[in-house]
Order: sequence, then C-alpha cells, then structure tokens
Amino acid sequence: MFRFLPFIVANLRRRTARTLFTLLAIAVAFLLYGLLAAVRNGFDANVTLAGADRLITLQKVSIVQPLPIAYQSRIESVPGVSLVTHETWFGGRYQDERNILTTYPVPPETFLPMYPEYLLSPEARSRWLRDRTGAIVGRALARRYGWTVGQRIPIRSDIFARAEGNYTWEFTVDGIYDNKDPSGDVSSIYFRYDYFDEARTSGKGDVGWYVVRVADPKNAPQIASAIDARFTNSSNETKTGTEKAFLQGFANQMGDIGAIVTSIGIAVFFTMLLVSANTMAQSVRERTTELAVLKTLGFGDPLVLALVAGESLLITVVGGALGLAAAGIAVGSLGATLEQFLSAFVLTPRAIATGVALMIVLGLAAGALPAVRALRLRIVDGLARR
Repeated sequence: MFRFLPFIVANLRRRTARTLFTLLAIAVAFLLYGLLAAVRNGFDANVTLAGADRLITLQKVSIVQPLPIAYQSRIESVPGVSLVTHETWFGGRYQDERNILTTYPVPPETFLPMYPEYLLSPEARSRWLRDRTGAIVGRALARRYGWTVGQRIPIRSDIFARAEGNYTWEFTVDGIYDNKDPSGDVSSIYFRYDYFDEARTSGKGDVGWYVVRVADPKNAPQIASAIDARFTNSSNETKTGTEKAFLQGFANQMGDIGAIVTSIGIAVFFTMLLVSANTMAQSVRERTTELAVLKTLGFGDPLVLALVAGESLLITVVGGALGLAAAGIAVGSLGATLEQFLSAFVLTPRAIATGVALMIVLGLAAGALPAVRALRLRIVDGLARR
C-alpha cells in the first residue's frame, strides 16, 4: 500500500488551497483537544492518584466545620486503621491578593508516612521535624516564586490571625518536595500544626479533617462506617469516605470539567468530520472518470477503496499530528503560568495516544462514504461523465 503513497499525495496536491485549509482546520481541532486534555488532567490528576487505602473523615454538616484534635486517638483505635493524620485549610496568599496558595498545617510525624508519594530529601525531612516554624513547599511553587531552602516567606491567612490580630505568618522553607507521579501535586505548602495551634487566636485544638489509612482497602466501607459510629449523637458527628470522593468534591466545585471537555470535544470533532468528509466527497466527485479508468486498468475495488480511504487518513493524521505538536508546545509554554492553579497541566502519554486513535477514527469515518461511493462506481457510468 505504501507504494501508492506518492499517488495519494499527488491527488491531495491537486487542490492545494483546499487541502491546506482542511489541514489547518484539523490541526486547530487537535490543538484544542490537546489544551482541553491538559486542563482536564490538571483538575483530575489528584483525584486519579488518590490512594485506595486512604479515607477522609469530615464534620458531617460541612467541611468548614472543624473537628476536635481529641478525635484522632479514637479513630486510631478503630480496628483496621493503621495510621491517622490531619489537615486544616489555612487560606494563604502571597504578596498579592491574586496569589492564592493551597496551604495546610499538618503534623509532619504522621503526614509524611501517610503520603509516601511526596519526595523529600532526608536532610529536608530532618530539618522540618526539628523546625517549629518550618514548612515544605512544592517544586512548582518554589520555581514560580523563586523560593530556596532556608528562605523566610510571609504568607497571609484569610482565616487565622496571630496575636494582636496579625494575619501574616512567616515560615522557613525547610525543603522542596517533588512527586513520584508527574501529574501529582507539587504546588502546596505544608507547615507544622503544633506551631500553628499554639500561635493562632481562635479554634485552638481543632483540625479541618482527618486522613485515615486502612490496613486493607477491601474493608474501607466497613471501617468508614465504624469510624462514624464512634461519634454518633456527639456534638461533632462525622462523615467518612474515600480520598477520591473527597478530592472529586473539590474538583466539582469548579464544575464537571470532564463533561465540559467531552462536550466541547464532541462538537469540535463532529464539525471536523463534516469538513473532512466534504473535502473527500468533492475530491471523489472530481475524479469520477479517473477512478473508472483505474478500474479499467485492473485496479480492483478493494484497492480503489483503500486509495480513497488513504487520502482521508493521510490528511487527518498529518493535520492531527501538527495540532498535537502545537498543543505540546503550548502546554509547555503555559505550564509555568498555570502551575499555581493546575500543577498537573501536562499533556500525558495517554492523552496523546487517545489523540492518535481519534485521528485514525476521524480519518476513516470521513473517508468512509466517499470510499464506498468509489467502490460502487461502475466503469460505464464513470466514463460516461467525461
């Protein structure tokens, strides 16, 4: 089949302007696909990477309602629970009101074992365990703001004040963490809960939520029910669910990104299908006589079908490859700008593989009807139109 590639290219070059505009339209479609895939990955990455063995225990009424620190020992006593830590939303901003940071006070002794996917050097780990005012920051944040180990950084909280009503807290950067997965979180700040609880003026002895590791993920539903049963009819009843559901709830606050991306993608690719199919239909109509001559010279119906479908596939694959390449460049350029909000704004290998599959499907679908028409063309009818 590859020996007929020059023939296919020659046919596409007959109407150079039409071919170029079709290529451009397909390239734009796949550029948009690549950008949307990166956005979706940015919102869904943490949800996808959520640990199957981790549960989240919240206040039953609302996530903004805190839980007592005393609950930790009671959760640890539930059979099947192997580790418990906690986090609290701090609501930090840096320098400018627009620089919103995901900042949490945590107990490092239990937080680090709970999240082994966070990569921190032994020296940084040791510094953080010794330094009450220390913090670890994600690689993306450190790169964005130029933070280095040992630097003091002021962060203003929207919620918690220190003495004399001062909402600005200062932390020492004890370490910069990476993530085992390229799509994982590298844009948060974690500082010590003991320092935070001692210095704040309100809410002492409370935490935002508990993170619970279970020994066997298969028993997670039963363990979640057992945890909530411990606090039934108390002043702070709890609701325990999977970490994935917890993170998905945060993502859904921005809307169903998956549905939005899918809807836009369907609309774009349906339009591109019509454009490509129209291009191929015009090409086949213009070459009706030539196709009849090919059949007269002994080209079989399967070969004629393959030649027409090959044109459609070639133009779609070339246009799609150009679009995906442009998307890769754009995502790489925009990554540093958007990493504050989407630390995983990347075009993943899975998204690229899906894009290649879409090229093939779109190319075959666009060329299907013209190819069938060429297949059914009778030699007499084709020569009669000369």
